[in-house]
Amino acid sequence: MPSGCWPFDITQESKTLFRKILVVCVGNICRSPTAELLLRNALGSSAITVTSAGLAARVGEGVEPSARQVLEDHGHCAKAFKARQLTSDIVNDSDLILVMEKQHVNQVLKIASHARGKVFLLGKWQSEREIQDPYRQGKAAFIHAHALIEDAVSSWAQRLGH
Repeated sequence: MPSGCWPFDITQESKTLFRKILVVCVGNICRSPTAELLLRNALGSSAITVTSAGLAARVGEGVEPSARQVLEDHGHCAKAFKARQLTSDIVNDSDLILVMEKQHVNQVLKIASHARGKVFLLGKWQSEREIQDPYRQGKAAFIHAHALIEDAVSSWAQRLGH
């Protein structure tokens, strides 16, 4: 597994290490399902699976209505999504974990300390940019978060060879 210092030129061999990508935020109803859907679409029909979970998930809930509307405005459907709680088993089963905020790295490591080296900011390639939670902030915040997530997902997809 790669160390915390990610190489800028990922070899074909290292790309095959990342078959299961997990995206994490707090409630798993806004940012992480958006990133999950966008990353899954960006990777196309590759052998990589993308899922998401929340640090304090609103288990069983669908995507927050404003986030869902922004996704639909961009041609995506998130109606079948259901939030789930992050567990050590989910962390163990993931090859690469992408989080929204720096504090999320530590929170993931509290759940599974052995995950060090596979947890990165989704905004890593945008100068370690954090993506703030738009929950209860109005539609403009969701539009802004979606744009940041879209940019970050594009960078990850390029580095993962897609």
